[in-house]
Amino acid sequence: MRAFITIAALMLLTTSGPAADDPAAKVPTLLIVGDSTVKNGTKGQRGWGDPVIALFDKTRIKIENHAIGGRSSRTFITEGRWDKILAAGKPGDFVLIQMGHNDGGPLDDAARARGSIRGTGEETKEIDNPITKKKEVVHTYGWYLRKYVADARAKGMTPILVSPIPHCPREQVQKGAVERSNYVVWSEEVAKAEKVPFLHLNRLVMSRYAEMTPADVKAKYFTPGTDNTHTNPAGAELNAKCVAEGVRELKDCILKDYLLSEKK
Repeated sequence: MRAFITIAALMLLTTSGPAADDPAAKVPTLLIVGDSTVKNGTKGQRGWGDPVIALFDKTRIKIENHAIGGRSSRTFITEGRWDKILAAGKPGDFVLIQMGHNDGGPLDDAARARGSIRGTGEETKEIDNPITKKKEVVHTYGWYLRKYVADARAKGMTPILVSPIPHCPREQVQKGAVERSNYVVWSEEVAKAEKVPFLHLNRLVMSRYAEMTPADVKAKYFTPGTDNTHTNPAGAELNAKCVAEGVRELKDCILKDYLLSEKK
């Protein structure tokens, strides 16, 4: 009798732990890494990272938008933001990574010191970072993307590289065109080399601009004035729909299974 009670007690303990009681522990999380084109900002600036949430089945997947304005592939890591995501992530999670808009700046200027070395190679440069007051070894844009990929994989997560959204076009967009941007090319290059899913958001968004004049694109999708980088609410919604479209196009990636059915 005593042995039966002991066995029953052990069975109760193994079936009543946190994982068994918490259905959310089995629900995957989609973690979004990006800059101000992904995160809502001031002066009407809106990013695609928030409206894209409504396009997924939130009863089956959790979505966290960790994007923050002004960050590059480099500073999102050096500020410790990537480490926090890794610490909270779990096997089975997904990571959408869209970086590049802020990587073209200086490596060591006193204002931001956020640039990365151009390209996808292994070049490095040691600097005295005027922001952190510490020495820092700066790598290429491609090196930082590879780090995101390797770290996510090591945690059992699925990394998905996303090409940066296009700026407001200055001339009529031709059908099938892609913005002439090295960061678009380099992000795809890294994705192919690392054999990770690549969501060509730049191409998808540009295809929506093909039927419009540059003036119409600016008026409908971008913030007023001289800012040709940040989208307004309508632009963010468009970009989010393109993200969902891109997810559906991904081969051998089950993230598409968590999207809501397309409205007909």
